[in-house]
Amino acid sequence: MADDPLRWETLDTDIDYTCPGFDVRRDDVRLPDGTETDYHYVDESPAVVILPLTADGDVVVIEEWRQAVSRVNRGLPAGSMEGEEEPSDAAHRELREETGYEADRIEHLLTAEPSNGIANSVHHHFVAYDCEPTADQQLDDNESIRVDTVGYDDYLDSVVNDDLNDGRSALTLLQYELTQRD
Repeated sequence: MADDPLRWETLDTDIDYTCPGFDVRRDDVRLPDGTETDYHYVDESPAVVILPLTADGDVVVIEEWRQAVSRVNRGLPAGSMEGEEEPSDAAHRELREETGYEADRIEHLLTAEPSNGIANSVHHHFVAYDCEPTADQQLDDNESIRVDTVGYDDYLDSVVNDDLNDGRSALTLLQYELTQRD
């Protein structure tokens, strides 16, 4: 990688802006042709995305207000990892906090960089099996979430019918459909 002719050299890095959930980082870089410039991107913690399946095969979904697009978004539970937390532990925690459901078992599905042109985000996607409601939600101060269940095929149809706008959720569902579903 160090010898790749496309590689940019990072000369300096600094945080330009900090807010809850992410920072905006500025890197001073030298491009392959020798040009020096700066590059800004979102710097955020790794996250998890969970496809929660009930024992009868329904999907536990959330409806959450998303300020950036000014609407309620229907998707899968997801959230940032905390400290040195393992991805699977974060998946169990986020599922419980956002939905009040717990899974009998959780399995890793894929890891992806969802927007590596503008962010250093890494998302670990999981499938949670035999999910059951066990407790009340434990939402963060800035979360407004409703929980629902939907039939798996109906949820899959929402991708095809352009009704599922959340890219993380669509990726998780399609990866599961292509690689895991019996």
